[in-house]
Amino acid sequence: MTQYNYDLFVIGAGSGGMRTARMAADYGVKVAIAEERYLGGTCVNVGCVPKKLLAYASQFKDHFHAAAGFGWTVGKSTFSWPSLIANKNQEIGRLQAVYGNQLQQSGAEIITGRAQLFDAHTVVVDGKKYSAERIVIATGGWPSVPDMSGKQHIVTSNEMFFLNKLPKSIIIVGGGYIAVEFASILDSFGVRTTLCYRGHKLLRGFDEDVGDFLAHEMIRKGINVRLNTDIEAIESTADCFTARLIDGSRVKTDLIMYATGRLPNSTGFGLKALGVELDIDGAIKVNADYQTNIPSIYALGDVTNRVNLTPVALAEATALVNKLYGDQSRAVDYDNIPTAVFCQPNIGTVGLTEAQARERYPDIDVYKTRFTPMKNTLSGMDEKSLIKMIVVRSSDRVVGIHMIGPDAPEIIQGMAIAIRAGATKAVFDSTIGVHPTAAEEFVSLREAVT
Repeated sequence: MTQYNYDLFVIGAGSGGMRTARMAADYGVKVAIAEERYLGGTCVNVGCVPKKLLAYASQFKDHFHAAAGFGWTVGKSTFSWPSLIANKNQEIGRLQAVYGNQLQQSGAEIITGRAQLFDAHTVVVDGKKYSAERIVIATGGWPSVPDMSGKQHIVTSNEMFFLNKLPKSIIIVGGGYIAVEFASILDSFGVRTTLCYRGHKLLRGFDEDVGDFLAHEMIRKGINVRLNTDIEAIESTADCFTARLIDGSRVKTDLIMYATGRLPNSTGFGLKALGVELDIDGAIKVNADYQTNIPSIYALGDVTNRVNLTPVALAEATALVNKLYGDQSRAVDYDNIPTAVFCQPNIGTVGLTEAQARERYPDIDVYKTRFTPMKNTLSGMDEKSLIKMIVVRSSDRVVGIHMIGPDAPEIIQGMAIAIRAGATKAVFDSTIGVHPTAAEEFVSLREAVT
C-alpha cells in the first residue's frame, strides 16, 4: 500500500493542470488537483475564450456596414456592453461546470483553496496536509505591470473582462498580441483608443511585415498608434486619468490598461523555501521531462515560461503523464508551433519569420502578396490582406507562413500541418486551390519578391 495520500497532486486547474489530472486519473492513478480561483485557468476565464467572444462581438460593426453592398437593409443598431458581459459570464460558467464534471468523472479529487508546498512530497491547502508521490505545478502566468507613480489606477486584461461599462476613451500600453487584440476590440465598440508602445514596431517576435501591416490597418481604422513612447506616471482626477508620457506631454483618458507582458505565477507557493530552482523572471526551471531540481516535483505550462500557449501546456501535460504512467516517451516538439492573434484583421502564423530564416539559411526566397478580400469588393470596406511564404531555395522547403486577414487563424492550422510534414514550394505549387478563397493564394504564389 502506498505511503502517500495520492500518487499525484496537481497545483493549478488551468489547461495544463486539468489535462495532467484527467489523463493520470484515466490511467488509474490516484489524483488530487487544487485550485484557488476558477477551473479552466487563464484561458477559459480571463484569456483565450472570453477574448475571442469579445472579438466576435466587435466584428458586427463591420458586418452591418458591409451588408448594404450585398443588398441588405440594416436598421439602426445599438450595442450593450452589459449584455455581452452577462452572456460571456454565462458561457464561462457553463465551461467551468463542464470541466468540473470531467474531473469528477475521471476520478480526480478537486480541492478548493491555495496550495503551498510543505516538503518534497507534501502540499498544504487551508491548513490541511496532503502527501503525494509526485507533485505537478501548473499555476500559469499573471499580468505584469511596472512600478510607477499611479500604478494603482492601472487595469490589466484580467479586469477588462469584467468592466461594468465601457469607457469613452482608453490608453492601452503594450505592443504584443494582448494589446493589439484589445485595441481592435474596443475601437470597434466605439471607444476612442490609443495604443502606446515603447518599441518602434508592433508585435515583437512576429514577422516584421505582419507587424507593419497591422499597424497600418489599425491606424486606418482610427486607432491612435503611438510608437517609441511610454507612460512615466498616472494621475487621477475627479472624472478621468491623466497619463504623463516620457516626452513630457499629457493625455487624458477614462481608463488605462497595461498589456506589458505576463510573468510566471510562482510566488506564494513555497517554492523558494523548498529550494525549487527559478530563473531571474521567476519561471520554474525544468529538464526535458518537466522535472525540477527536486525529483518528486514537476512543472509545466506558462509557469515555466517557455512557449506560453494553451495548446503547448496541453501537449506538455500529455507528454508528462504518458511518460510517468503510460510508458511512452514522445517529447513535445517546440518547432513550428502555429499561433493566431485575434486583432482586426486576424493574424495566423507558423514557422520562421523572414529575419529568423535569413539568420539560419544563406539562400532564402520570400513570396508575398497583398490583396483585397473578395468580400470587401462589394462591402465598400478597404481592409486588405497579406500572405507571406518563406522558402529555403536550396531545398525548396517552406519554413515560414504568415497571414493577416479574415479567417487567418482557421487557415493557418492547415498550413502548420504542411510545414511540419516538410512540404516544399513545389508541393504547394502542384496543389489545386479552392476557388474562390483567400487560402488559394498559398498555392498561387509564383514570383519571389526577394
